[in-house]
Amino acid sequence: GRRAALAATIPYYTFTETLTVREADREKFKELADFRGRRVGTLGGTIAYEILLDAEKKLGITAVSYDDDVHPYEDLQQGRLDAVLLDNIIAARSMRRTPGLFTHYDTPVAKGHYIIVLARENTALRDQVDAILKARMRDGTLERIYRKWEIWDEFQQPFFDQVLADSAKPAVAAAKPVKTISQTDALIRYLPALLRAAAITIAMSCLAMALAVLIGVLVATGRVYGHPIIRAALTLYVEVIRGTPVLLQLFVLYYGLSAFIKLPAFVAALVGLGLNYAAYESEIYRGAMEAVPRGQLEAARILGMTEFQVFRFVRGPQAFRLALAPMTNDFVALLKDSSLVSVITVVELTKQTQIFAANIGSWVIPGLLCAALYLAMSLPLARLARALETRWKAASL
Repeated sequence: GRRAALAATIPYYTFTETLTVREADREKFKELADFRGRRVGTLGGTIAYEILLDAEKKLGITAVSYDDDVHPYEDLQQGRLDAVLLDNIIAARSMRRTPGLFTHYDTPVAKGHYIIVLARENTALRDQVDAILKARMRDGTLERIYRKWEIWDEFQQPFFDQVLADSAKPAVAAAKPVKTISQTDALIRYLPALLRAAAITIAMSCLAMALAVLIGVLVATGRVYGHPIIRAALTLYVEVIRGTPVLLQLFVLYYGLSAFIKLPAFVAALVGLGLNYAAYESEIYRGAMEAVPRGQLEAARILGMTEFQVFRFVRGPQAFRLALAPMTNDFVALLKDSSLVSVITVVELTKQTQIFAANIGSWVIPGLLCAALYLAMSLPLARLARALETRWKAASL
């Protein structure tokens, strides 16, 4: 349907969707049916990803979407995936830089062609490009280019012959109607996946916030009560985390540390968000603790309380009251920042929306639905933050 709405050239290269596995598994895994209950990665928004989504329903394969064609093969090598399904020329180049892999070129999963796509009104330019491509097929220029870049294989010449033969046939009077899926049907189809992704977003955000609160309390307490060396180390942690992008931190946790520890994607996302927000939470708690009047602390010590008792009965409760509303606001921010974890293959709400939009060729309906789901999750939290702030203000008067 999307091709009918655009100006597409004749195909100029034929490729196969091939499975790449670890060398040790080359005899065990040869076809998609062999991967029932296993993880297979590919590029999102591609033919290969559509094939895997279909196999996910029929065979129970877990389709893992990536934003690039490098990390899937690295994850395969490190055992996070059981296979990668991608174009044969991508697989060939990836195997050169990633040892220990094997590609089943002889048993392709599907075949496809590369074309050039222009805006629908550029039909004249499309026709010029078609003429150039056909001329370069006839005079051998395309073959020389493909051989130079080591992508020429035995399928290309028969493919060229077929393309030239088809283009020589007279054009049909009327094209067959293209069956397209309406946005309403697409919405019905993808809504369950969006709701599942929203549930993943909520679960991950809640767990990450709990981790952030726990670490934040420990860091803030250490900076207020700890030895100067401990305070310096904790201050360094806070400044490093706050001074570097959370996206970089996620990459380091998931890919950078993979040589030492292979964290599952969800765990890496949880730890990354938790550690990042812990730095911000610790500043809230430290400020709240230092905002408690010193006179109250001294009075408690004069009454014979230990430092732990002072913290438990005097400083802690007041600091919690001051920090509660900002904590809730941070939770709303974390909920939205959870969209970044898609870079390490976690399919949360934003990633699922991106898949939805790519498949129907529009961001209007998916974008509005994604925004509505985020609002449905974040607005109650924002209202809670305001209610708590109002309540504690009233209690302090």
